[in-house]
Amino acid sequence: MRKIFYVEALREALREEMERDPNVFLLGEDIGPFGGVFKVTEGLYKKFDSERVRQTPISEAAIIGIGLGAAIVGMRPICELMFIDFLPLAGDQIFNQVAKIRYMTGGQAKVPLVIRTNIGAGRSAAAQHSQSIHAWACHIPGIKVVLPSNPYDAKGLLKTAIRDDNPVLFLEHKFLYKIKGEVPEEEYTIPLGKASIKTEGKDVTVVAISSLVSKAINVSKKLSVEGISVEVIDPRTLIPYDRDTITNSVKKTGHLVVADEGHINCGICSEIAMKVIEDAFYYLETPIRRVAAPNVPIPFCPSLEKLCIPAEENIEKAIRSSLK
Repeated sequence: MRKIFYVEALREALREEMERDPNVFLLGEDIGPFGGVFKVTEGLYKKFDSERVRQTPISEAAIIGIGLGAAIVGMRPICELMFIDFLPLAGDQIFNQVAKIRYMTGGQAKVPLVIRTNIGAGRSAAAQHSQSIHAWACHIPGIKVVLPSNPYDAKGLLKTAIRDDNPVLFLEHKFLYKIKGEVPEEEYTIPLGKASIKTEGKDVTVVAISSLVSKAINVSKKLSVEGISVEVIDPRTLIPYDRDTITNSVKKTGHLVVADEGHINCGICSEIAMKVIEDAFYYLETPIRRVAAPNVPIPFCPSLEKLCIPAEENIEKAIRSSLK
């Protein structure tokens, strides 16, 4: 099977869905001739023109507001926000309007809106361009939250998100854009709410999010040499969430490590851990371990920033601690 970059997989999904459905269009800052800050939309402006790839002013509130209005009247807009850090600038539109319109109209109004943005630190972009605040959106009913960890999932999940009649927050990690992976040339989609078991194991379950999936897989390979069998699970979507796959894995292994680049306080790690406690508490042989960013703003200084990003060493340490 061919291998392509994560960014190419996203671009293919956008192009194919725009070709398939004339109601699909893009809007955001610098997504036209420039191709977007991370080049996801490169070439699409030339192919579909300014009617389908709409440049916007520097106003996140306007981008989401326009997208919401278009979605309500039958279009399928895909809004791009340069960084998730700017999500609060469209907070009212996203949390009070986009997330609630379908519910408040008793299902009469559909909101087929995708909001693409990115998470993650590691580029020395400092505290205002390096956050992973996806837990915010998970707290608000009415928004689906998707975090693909590889090119295959990126394409399949994005196509599904675009076809969904509900709003989807689609989160790409900055350091995944340039990774390669196998992606079929034929048509495929991936259902939202179905986790992926990346490596099967019997000793410990590691639930990893986004960029930490590949790190967890590397750790599982390293520990396998010592006879430690690690089951790595990628939820792929946090809303909806595949509770059964993770619960069944923990019932098998008796140990759980949860790894996410978001801050540890009130984060995704805690939510996943609590769900497992509710469903499989008496199967746990040791306390659940969390691997996450400390509760501090992401530093600009590279050496300090590195300390805030969960690494393979942190995951390995958590696994060893869990198995003691």
